[in-house]
Amino acid sequence: MINGILHPKNVVDQLVQQGVSHYVTLPDSETAHMYEALMAEPSITVVPVSREGEAIPVAAGLFIAGQNPVISIQNAGLYEAGDSLRGLALGVGLPLVMFIGYRGHNRKGDTPDSAATILEPFLHLWRVDYFVVESDEDLDRVPLAFDRAARTNQPVAVAIGTEYAKEETAEIVTGGAG
Repeated sequence: MINGILHPKNVVDQLVQQGVSHYVTLPDSETAHMYEALMAEPSITVVPVSREGEAIPVAAGLFIAGQNPVISIQNAGLYEAGDSLRGLALGVGLPLVMFIGYRGHNRKGDTPDSAATILEPFLHLWRVDYFVVESDEDLDRVPLAFDRAARTNQPVAVAIGTEYAKEETAEIVTGGAG
């Protein structure tokens, strides 16, 4: 892994600690392991959407219903969701934590994918605070994102700068069974 190892179960544990009720997402191949870990967590309901632009409005409806959702979409999908981000999340002040797949990100600077090169400038343009998570060691940033969203009543992004690892790898890396 270029950017580190990130285990889905550790991310799910963070979501549970934050009282997340719903995980609104457009499932994709890069988040397949995260999707599997979420399906095994009974306290979080996975809500699939057909387009990234639907994620913020669905989350807004869940907030209105008294729930505590997050969204998870790719960086390119966030660009498609820009109008929802502007008019809804920022416009009405949703304290929404957005997990954004930082597709193409390479902390060493070689990022030929334009989806990666414009993510941070895009977030700066909209004045959306964000935290980059590249490994399990960075997961202390997740509670910071929830705290900032709650304090500011604004969306906050958690840019996921690596692919989620298979859970079998978690046992090997963390010294589990074996």
